Amino acid sequence: MKVLSLVVLAALVAGIVVGALIRSDAAQLTPLANNVEAFGGLWLNTLRMTVVPLVVSLLITGIASVADTARTGGLVLRAVILFTFLIFCAALYTTIATNLWLDAWPLDPAAAQAFIAGVGDDAVIVREAPGFGEWISSLAPTNPVRAAAEDGVLSLVVFSIFFGFAATQLETSLRQSIVTFFRAVSEAMIVIVRWVLLAAPIGVFALALGVGLRAGFGAAETLVQYVVIVTGVTAGSTLLAWLIAVTWGRQPVGRFTAASTPVWAIAASTQSSLASLPAMLDAALRGLRIPAHIADVTLPLAVALFRFTSPVANLAVCYFIAHLYGIEPSMLQIASAIFVAYAVSIAAVGLPGQISFVASIAPICLALGVPTEVLGILIAVEVIPDIFRTLGNVTADLAATSILSGKRPREGDALQD
Repeated sequence: MKVLSLVVLAALVAGIVVGALIRSDAAQLTPLANNVEAFGGLWLNTLRMTVVPLVVSLLITGIASVADTARTGGLVLRAVILFTFLIFCAALYTTIATNLWLDAWPLDPAAAQAFIAGVGDDAVIVREAPGFGEWISSLAPTNPVRAAAEDGVLSLVVFSIFFGFAATQLETSLRQSIVTFFRAVSEAMIVIVRWVLLAAPIGVFALALGVGLRAGFGAAETLVQYVVIVTGVTAGSTLLAWLIAVTWGRQPVGRFTAASTPVWAIAASTQSSLASLPAMLDAALRGLRIPAHIADVTLPLAVALFRFTSPVANLAVCYFIAHLYGIEPSMLQIASAIFVAYAVSIAAVGLPGQISFVASIAPICLALGVPTEVLGILIAVEVIPDIFRTLGNVTADLAATSILSGKRPREGDALQD
């Protein structure tokens, strides 16, 4: 997957460069360019067709998993509640931080318009912000199938949540049948996405060629700005998790930093919270002096359920796209986006980065009322912010474990101090 990410990134660069270089002959090459872009559009549509069934099935199975886990004990239930609270805190942070970044470094309007034209603005439909009454009535779909067909993602998420919790109330055999069915649906969708991603270099090159033809090398400037802002916001979440650990978790600054450093090194090199778990356990037990009966439960649970940076990075992408199109979402749309971001952070746990990029961000974009057409381009540079997603996740895992430990020292800690 890492090799594919680099190949896709190279395809993006090549497409923009080729498009920019032949831009002067664009009039003669327009028919050819349109045909090439059509392949890019086909690839993107094939990717987007999996979003609704993937999100619905993952959300239902994720809720069933969380509910079953929460029944196993008091510590687990407290952990799930804490994870939920911290994810909402992360969503509020990114809402403030991303807008501060964009206010301090606004996009060039001409470059933004050229970039939008490059992805085919004829297909873009900007949704009007709903009023409060319309928003309230839209929370529950009268027809879930119609909601799925019309990209009514908020009502679809609400329906999926109700369905998921209702499934947990059924007898074991029926509940397992439902979970097995939707797990099979999600696995089938993931297989399709993997197939589509194998063609990502061709699809991204085709989309990037159109962007290069219309925006020239200015497209690269827009992409660099996107990477810097999303990476900056995501990296800031690591600092936020660090602050939570040393304040709410009452960890000494030096101790937490020293214990976390080896974990950060592994997280940055592997981009995997699961691969960082042994180092996190060692840091919690030896470096942070957290009781084993807490660390041994909380950290594996956090790796399985808790994605602190999921709403951070995903919302940052959506806010950037809104700014790119000159859209100012209403407070209700922002609230909807935060709610959906929380839901998909549960649903998309464990998915590879490029798969979760589409499955997580497209629903949030729809809830925020912004187009999804540029995701086919932005997925090519996801390899850079993804490093900081993992750093923030492992830091938050250690912070949450510190909070749940209540700073109760293990036997012998007084002697060690």
